[in-house]
Amino acid sequence: MSDHSSSSPAQSGTIGWLERERTVAGAGFNRWLVPPAALAIHLCIGMAYGFSVFWLPLSKAIGIKESIKCGPDVSFLQELFVTDCDWRISTLGWMYTLFFVFLGCSAALWGGWLERVGPRKAGVVSALCWCGGMLFSALGVYWHQFWMMVLGSGVIGGIGLGLGYISPVSTLIKWFPDKRGMATGMAIMGFGGGAMIGSPLAAMLMKNFSGPTEVGVWQTFVCMGLIYFVFMMGGALGYRIPAAGWRPEGWTPPPSLTEDPMITRGHVHVSKVWGIPQFWLVWMVLCMNVSAGIGVIGMASPMLQEVFGGSLIGVDARFSALDKTQLTAIAGVAAGFAALISLFNILGRFFWASLSDYIGRKTTYVVFFVLGGLLYASVPGSAAAGSQLLFVSAFCIILSMYGGGFATVPAYLADLFGTQMVGAIHGRLLTAWATAGILGPVVVNYMREYQLSLGVPREQVYNQTMYILVGMLVIGLICNLMVRPLAPKWFMSQTELAAERALAHEKANLTAAQAIAPADGPKTPAIAAWGAWLAVGIPLAWGLYRTLLSAYKFFDR
Repeated sequence: MSDHSSSSPAQSGTIGWLERERTVAGAGFNRWLVPPAALAIHLCIGMAYGFSVFWLPLSKAIGIKESIKCGPDVSFLQELFVTDCDWRISTLGWMYTLFFVFLGCSAALWGGWLERVGPRKAGVVSALCWCGGMLFSALGVYWHQFWMMVLGSGVIGGIGLGLGYISPVSTLIKWFPDKRGMATGMAIMGFGGGAMIGSPLAAMLMKNFSGPTEVGVWQTFVCMGLIYFVFMMGGALGYRIPAAGWRPEGWTPPPSLTEDPMITRGHVHVSKVWGIPQFWLVWMVLCMNVSAGIGVIGMASPMLQEVFGGSLIGVDARFSALDKTQLTAIAGVAAGFAALISLFNILGRFFWASLSDYIGRKTTYVVFFVLGGLLYASVPGSAAAGSQLLFVSAFCIILSMYGGGFATVPAYLADLFGTQMVGAIHGRLLTAWATAGILGPVVVNYMREYQLSLGVPREQVYNQTMYILVGMLVIGLICNLMVRPLAPKWFMSQTELAAERALAHEKANLTAAQAIAPADGPKTPAIAAWGAWLAVGIPLAWGLYRTLLSAYKFFDR
């Protein structure tokens, strides 16, 4: 990237409004306008979790009522280009994998660029990639070219995911030095909630657009791409960064914060993190926590059905003995279970990240690994005893900690590596997510198949897997306990820090009085903050309502 440190907004031409200098907040700016801007982006890109709602309709895009299956001689590569037969669901599932692989890779590659150009420009690029990818995918569905979907949503959309995911992290941490965990928890809660809004919206749109010759997917892609673009651009334009040296009015770091050896007052350059042991320890912490949770998310519905079988609908019969009507009935119950754990995944992001502000990040992860390990180990026992309450409760708490791990790690990184380049460092750490996105499902799915091949009854095929997941959490616990404060050699000198801030176009010449006294100047009207929160709160409330309706199916038996 070229060095823009000497350019001014006036010299930047028609895109001056994207430059970092234009995003520095004036005195009196209300910092509570920034979280809804982050939520507007995260609620849109979070639809990546809900893309499976398209798989079944897409598997019948040509046949409409029934899939026109490709011949056994059609390979995966040929399936990218075929136009006379329908895609297999297993083929479509690669889109989900690509999302998180490219999320991690793009966040790692362009995290440093994001820190220098600011969150607004990164948010705009994210909107163009994510929404443009959906529109390109719509053409792929219309022309029945799977390679266009892979390139559109999987690759281009995945890049938008990565940039959109990390765009608010550094900004929120700087705006909320007193509540780092809570601030990042709010934004990353939005990513978990994206599918909560997007999935029912997509289902409604597909139902509206479907007909005798259409499954309604490409039209839905177009509508959602345009809707998301409006929200994401609104979020990107709503981003503001605090002036250098700013801190909340009347706030000074408490002694417990300044004296905590796990909270640094230095700043690490992103180029150094690959060589720092603590980075790799936190990398393993996130990878093990995510691997254990993400495999369970993907298998939640079939796992509940196979373990409890007919008892889910009051029938004394194993899963394999149920007829088609009974299988349909227990599938509805399992869908309620999936909605329930999705809700805990979302709420856990805010709850655990906020709690970490009080008990510390390291302690929070100790809770995740110790409590999570005990709960995973309890699952075979509760399944054997036929206790649906204990089984479901265990997974609800486990999934809350899975989401909490995502939301707590940005604050953990800020504590260890400083705030100057935490967004870029977080981007590199997300390669752990990309790894876990492959490792977790492979362990759960292949262990299930292996157990079935040995003749293990369906209700017991997950027992061994639970103990493997316990082992993953033990590895994560050990890595977390090994995390220590960084040695001074890793931090930037004052000269290096000043040079980096110059590259980032920060206003380094502010006086201390200007930086610390946000009350000087016009205050942001309260109605602006209320309007911003309503803009994201209304769709979030609607998604929560739809999720609770689905979760109710589990209890309405």
